[in-house]
Amino acid sequence: MAPRRILLINPNSNEATTAMMVAIASSAAADGFDIVGATATRAPTMIVSAEALEAAAPEVEQIALAHQDSCDGFIVSAFGDPGLAGIKAAMTLPAVGIGESAMREAAANGRRFGVATTTPLLKAKIDALPDTLGLRSRYTGTRFAGGDPQELMRDPARLREALAGAVEACIAQDGAEAVIIGGGPLGEAARELRPLFTVPVIAPIPSAVARIIRLVTA
Repeated sequence: MAPRRILLINPNSNEATTAMMVAIASSAAADGFDIVGATATRAPTMIVSAEALEAAAPEVEQIALAHQDSCDGFIVSAFGDPGLAGIKAAMTLPAVGIGESAMREAAANGRRFGVATTTPLLKAKIDALPDTLGLRSRYTGTRFAGGDPQELMRDPARLREALAGAVEACIAQDGAEAVIIGGGPLGEAARELRPLFTVPVIAPIPSAVARIIRLVTA
């Protein structure tokens, strides 16, 4: 049987980020699934504001429509899930976002969860997602790494250290029992932080892969 093909859509216009996210997704995928990437061209290289997140949605939807005959499902790989609602409304193919997938995993078994990320201008968008998913009572809030998001991305060691501080704040100050690293471009940092904490640190891309595989094979 031919492998099932999952399209990972990067709403950020950065091919290197897409390649990194596809590599993480592929390592998390089961046998019989191929993960391929598509990169937006009209968005910034890194979405850091609510306006940019909203502006990315139409292109994400267009990318999905253009590939609907050549894949079995979609992953929207930006934490605010831009365009996901439009894809679900327009198509019957399964589609997931890394934001919704990570929050569902983090809230499993009644856990209280927080988010650690780098983009304070997206706070309102992140805070709205638990409401959409019916998880408001489990959500302890979002903590932000100190420093400019773009500069942190250029310095992996500094990024990891800053995110570790945000994770610690989620646990110690907010009572989170699981912490999501909130962002597709933060995928490598999420993987590196997981062994450093006793509570689960949720990496959104593997969460989305697990969810889309369940939906495609249901």
